[in-house]
Amino acid sequence: MQKTDSRAMELPSLWEEELKLIGPEKGVVHLATAAVLNAVWDLWAKQEGKPLWKLLVDMDPRTLVSCIDFRYITDVLTEEEACEILRQSQVGKKEREEQMLAHGYPAYTTSCAWLGYPDATLKQLCSEALKDGWTRFKVKVGADLQDDIRRCRLIRNMIGPEKTLMMDANQRWDVPEAVEWMTKLAEFKPLWIEEPTSPDDILGHAAISKALAPLGIGVATGEQCHNRVIFKQLLQAKALKFLQIDSCRLGSVNENLSVLLMAKKFEIPVCPHAGGVGLCELVQHLIIFDFISVSASLQDRMCEYVDHLHEHFKYPVLIREASYMPPKDPGYSTEMKEDSVKKHRYPDGEVWKKLLTAQGN
Repeated sequence: MQKTDSRAMELPSLWEEELKLIGPEKGVVHLATAAVLNAVWDLWAKQEGKPLWKLLVDMDPRTLVSCIDFRYITDVLTEEEACEILRQSQVGKKEREEQMLAHGYPAYTTSCAWLGYPDATLKQLCSEALKDGWTRFKVKVGADLQDDIRRCRLIRNMIGPEKTLMMDANQRWDVPEAVEWMTKLAEFKPLWIEEPTSPDDILGHAAISKALAPLGIGVATGEQCHNRVIFKQLLQAKALKFLQIDSCRLGSVNENLSVLLMAKKFEIPVCPHAGGVGLCELVQHLIIFDFISVSASLQDRMCEYVDHLHEHFKYPVLIREASYMPPKDPGYSTEMKEDSVKKHRYPDGEVWKKLLTAQGN
């Protein structure tokens, strides 16, 4: 009988210990975990012949809660509290599902006002969005104050005083700078300022939130939050008024469920981040589920939408009258077209070959 090398037997556990050093529950390991588990959810929903949001909606509270890891958050949310939230939301659940199927989930557009757009482009995109029925707009800010004032005035004048305007600084400022800058942009009545400072600075967000509250400006953040523990602390510190989950940054559907439930307990509206490849396709399932089975409210709630790269997916999002219409195909809407995957495969895909040739490699 061949002798087994004891060191080989130890390797899996050694690798596990090493991987913990670049985590835990953050970074590349957490992102990889999210990818694998999101794929499992996709397969589960396809096996059941349901879109993911419907799979979640149809689960009984106890089964749904069994999918959540409550480690590190029981000081804020216990399994029994989560079950009770879900049980209470059974009231009116059927009507809310019918509402979603008929009217969809409200969305906002990020595609009109990126930094660097010339005024002509900004005006054109805003005008087209208004014609398409958009009523909620987000503008990027933070590079130059006077330019921000000019661009925000232009956008506010175009969309009028009754439509919703949000601002996104993409982590550009220190805490005092964020307060000073937003005080000068307050005249344009933004609903929120998104990521005003480092996404890891919980107390900094809390200070900004407290300072801007008298101006009617909320703080929004979450797209860069590593895990449920960071969200727990943001909620505990009253550091945000709008919580932005990300379908791939957190550890898949499972961890997003815990954050949705914590947000419900703190009565903080969830307005998901969706500004990336496939994020709109994924997060629509989570937010539709949230409305039907958790929050039961659309007050100050909306989901981000960007209008590019959907052509690479087999089941792209459907926007109607500035709202996400619930997907009807089974799965998590994650599947990409084979041709798109082939063209973008590194390094032998057509897209990469052209790029590398142009660079002389």
